[in-house]
Formats: sequence, C-alpha cells, structure tokens
Amino acid sequence: MTAYNFGPGHPMAPERMDLTARLSRSLGLFDLDHVDLAAPEVASDAELESVHSADYVAAVRRVSADPTRPDESRGLGTEDDPAFAGMHEAAARLAGGSLLAAQRLLEGSAVHAVNFGGGMHHAARERASGFCIYNDAALAVQKLLDGGVGKVAYIDVDAHHGDGTQNIFWDDPRVLTISLHETGLTLFPGTGFANETGGAAAEGTAVNVALPAGTSDAGWLRAFYAVVPQLVGAFEPGVIVSQHGCDSHRNDPLTHLNLSVDGQREAASAVGNLAERYCGSRWIATGGGGYNVLDVVPRTWSHLVAIAAGRPVPLRTPVPGDWRQYVMEKFGREAPTLMGDDVELWWRSWEVGFDPNDAVDRTVMATRKAVFPLHGLDPWFD
Repeated sequence: MTAYNFGPGHPMAPERMDLTARLSRSLGLFDLDHVDLAAPEVASDAELESVHSADYVAAVRRVSADPTRPDESRGLGTEDDPAFAGMHEAAARLAGGSLLAAQRLLEGSAVHAVNFGGGMHHAARERASGFCIYNDAALAVQKLLDGGVGKVAYIDVDAHHGDGTQNIFWDDPRVLTISLHETGLTLFPGTGFANETGGAAAEGTAVNVALPAGTSDAGWLRAFYAVVPQLVGAFEPGVIVSQHGCDSHRNDPLTHLNLSVDGQREAASAVGNLAERYCGSRWIATGGGGYNVLDVVPRTWSHLVAIAAGRPVPLRTPVPGDWRQYVMEKFGREAPTLMGDDVELWWRSWEVGFDPNDAVDRTVMATRKAVFPLHGLDPWFD
C-alpha cells in the first residue's frame, strides 16, 4: 500500500499506512482469531471501468508508464496528483482492497471489512482529483450493487466533501451518499452544500452537512446524530460503505475542523452501530484523508480497525511501547502516550431543540429541510 506515493513533501504520506498497520498489530488486533488479513490484488481494467471511463483508465496507464508526460486535463500530473512511475498499479491495488472487501461481504465470508488504504473519494469518472486516482469506495459500492445488494448507504466523515462518490451515484436511487464535512466556503473542493440532493432520478439520495470551520466534537456529533441515523433508517440499505478520513482533527495541517481522536472514534462506532441495526452488521470501512501522520492517523484508524473487529480499544489505553519506540527511531520524535486525546466527549441531542443562533444548528436544519421530506421524514420532529 505504501507504493501509493506522490513523492517527498506531498501531504498524502505513505508512512500513514505503515504506522497504522504497525499500531494495529501492536495492539493485538491482527492476532484475533476472527480477523483475516488479506493482500489485495491490482484491480483489473474491467473492474475499474465499472465506475471510471475506459479513456480515463487508459490515461492513467499512459502517465504511469511515462510520468514525464502528464495529462492535466484529467488531473494527472497536477500539484495535487503528481505523476509517478507505477501510479496505475499502486492506485489500482488500493482499489483492489475495497473490491476484495465487497467480494468478502457478498460471499458471506465477512460481515465487516476495513481498507484503511482506501477512501479515495475525490476521484471522478473521468479525472483524478484531491490526491485520489481511482475511487475505491465507489467501486466497492458498485460491486455490491452488481452482486445483488438492493441498496447501499455511503457515509463519508472526511473533512473534505466526498464529491467524487456523490457525483458517480448522483442519478442512482439505489445509493444514498451522506457527507459531513467542512463547508466548501473554506475548504476544497468547494462543494457539498445542503441543496445538492441528487439527480432527477434519485432526488434525496445525496445528503450534505456543510459544517462551519472550527466545529468541535460536540457540534460535529450533534450534527451526525441529527441527520445520519434518521436517513439510514428511512433508506433501509443492505450494506453501509463508509469513508473515515481523519483530517477533521484539530491538529490536521490542511483543514479547519476541531475534532479529537475521541470524537473520531465515536463517529466510527456510530457507523458500525448503524450497520448492526439496519444492515445485519454488513459494513465496509475505508480510510481517506488525514495529514497529521504521526499523532492522529495511526490512532484513529487503529480505533476503526478495533471497532470493526469487535474489540474496541478504550481511549485511556497506553499506546504500545514498541510502536512508540519505532516512531522515535524512524522519525526522531515522541509519539502519543494514550490512544485518545484525553477530552470529555459530550454533545447535545437534537431532541433538545433547534437553536437558530447556532451555526451548526443552522447547517443541520438546512440539510434536514432539504432532504428529510424526500424520505418521508419531518425536518422538525424526526
């Protein structure tokens, strides 16, 4: 997975994968009898073309073979997505991980699957965008649909709007895409507002909660619980696919939200609970953004692995010493000492009422008014 490497200085540092895998292993998560580690294969062109155009896949192959000839019209060789040798194979292997997860769910050999190397939610049908070449989450959703799953809910908690996945399924009534993100007024890609609700054939299946910069755990979790459970319950999906970018953290260098690892762990737990309640536990979780490579990403994604494995790690758990020693030896700095940020997690239930003077509440109400009636829900009382 570390072959997905845009080069020195790029925010999408491949060390994220190595550090997460090492921490999960140190916590004993990979040693659980019911946890299977599987090496993904490179996705075939036919698989990639289930959501991407053949011309785009061919363009990625050309640039991958000769990075000195970028194709900026397709987002290949840009500042965000620099061209590099082997780019196609590396990106297609990430995609292969999410496709394998979908296959395991379809054949019944797994109910939960995690690909923390995935979550490339900005990639569009015809172009790369925002560090993303192939949209593995969309590929997993499409594979589930092609395999007989009637409806899929996609839940995206990255700080950036999940625009690529939303647009791929814009006109597909079988897919509910929900994205909670920092408002496009202050963050790339500048989209994901409440009035983006899906195409004419799928009105109400695109849901966006565009949160103001500075939103903390309390506001973020209030927004999540005021929108997501109600819509997932009304939609009745057969599987949940989720994207767990952890760039919503207060110390992420690229974004402006104010969450803790504790809040991000709660979000992962909430998604898992929704899968258990509505989907017979069937759940595919991916990674995504997250650019505080040492302090945030490994802990948050290890919590994701632990929750999916049914062995949640308490927030006061000490970070294993062997992992902290590895960080010191490789990066020359101290690592976090606890698996959480030692904050008090609290949020107000939506049931206490709407506050028109609160920026988060105004955002939530805009989303509820835009989509709740399209699902037979009352934006004020449901």
